[in-house]
Amino acid sequence: MDKNRKAAYQTLMRVVKDQAYSNIEVSRQIERCRADAPAFVREIVYGSEQHWLYLDYLLKQLVARGYNKMKPQVSVLLHMGAYQILFMDSVPDYAAVNSCAEMASAVCRPQKGFINAVLRNLIRRKDSLKQPESEKDPAVRMSARYSADPWIVRLLIRQRGEKEAESILREMSETPPLCIVVNTLKTDRESLKHALLKQGFSVDQLEIEGLSDALPVFAVKGSGLMDTEEFRSGLFYVQDPASAAAVSSLAPEAGETVMDVCGAPGGKSMAAAILMKNQGCVRTFDYYEHKLSLICKQAEKLGTQCIKAEKRDALTSAGALAETADAVICDVPCSGLGVLRRKPEIRYRKLDDDAKALAEKQLAILQRSSELVKPGGRIMYSTCTINRIENEENVEAFLRQQEGKFQKEAERQLLPGLDGTDGFYFCIMRRMSK
Repeated sequence: MDKNRKAAYQTLMRVVKDQAYSNIEVSRQIERCRADAPAFVREIVYGSEQHWLYLDYLLKQLVARGYNKMKPQVSVLLHMGAYQILFMDSVPDYAAVNSCAEMASAVCRPQKGFINAVLRNLIRRKDSLKQPESEKDPAVRMSARYSADPWIVRLLIRQRGEKEAESILREMSETPPLCIVVNTLKTDRESLKHALLKQGFSVDQLEIEGLSDALPVFAVKGSGLMDTEEFRSGLFYVQDPASAAAVSSLAPEAGETVMDVCGAPGGKSMAAAILMKNQGCVRTFDYYEHKLSLICKQAEKLGTQCIKAEKRDALTSAGALAETADAVICDVPCSGLGVLRRKPEIRYRKLDDDAKALAEKQLAILQRSSELVKPGGRIMYSTCTINRIENEENVEAFLRQQEGKFQKEAERQLLPGLDGTDGFYFCIMRRMSK
């Protein structure tokens, strides 16, 4: 079995059967299978996953009956083969079919002939198959075209209208840029840009409303960026400009005490430390010990000595920490609907039944975190989703409960396709002085 396609197959099987995160699992399988073309493996994995429902839409037309009862092994091989045939110009059609048939011999031998026949039929009929645009129901059409679960599509149509929903889904079907933040504690934008250009990378500075000049963000194209001496030396770190813009709006200042209550993986804490010029204290909390060590390693690499990582449950009472923070970053766990292009598995996870419970937990974290803010201080509530229930509605509920104790200063919903960033929401609120 081709070790590269084997790594892709094993990854997708773990995603389908165990809801594994593809970005973590693919690295594990590349190492385990000793794949020698990791970029090829990742393209098959992310491409098949990102276009899964669209591929379903076409494959169902080629299977007379029993499509929804297929074993995971068969489904994964069909999607892998279909993705290579329809989207990968570098792979000849015969190679896509033969490789899937070869793998079928090892993992589902009785279905080898079926898989071979379906994929060959796809090659013959790919230009004549019905496309999603023929569907009259906009939710059905967009779900198939952009490979998003129907509940996501209906949510977006209900909250934002059909035209804006389609714009968002279209953008989240594109490959996202790799964005980095310049660590101005160690270098400046021009020096880093020149160093990367010299090594053959394409570097474009992103201009996002509200983003501080002290926190420049580049979109970088090229392979091997994480192998550069600049990355190893901590001259930059990876972060979407939406997240950086949110911390910029919070405007942490030198000498302040900032608390990041759901801190891992640490990007917002790093941004705060840079904006504070490494002067003051950034206390980064997380519930999981292993995540704290990752934050510490990143802080050390960037040279941000003001960051202190500590174990803490964001749902606990403030206790001795009450009213000690000048600024609080409250980036809560969310549905992740703003980052579908970076985490494609989210496209297929239904939240309908759990939406209320999730929003209630987010609101509880915000309420507890507000106890940390000193009079005159501010708190940033943020998510990487575009769901109003988790965003604007939670903020309004919080302000009602606070009865004038906090006042909204800034609020923004960044949208893929309109703002050139991931989908991201933040609201800055200031605590009234006693």
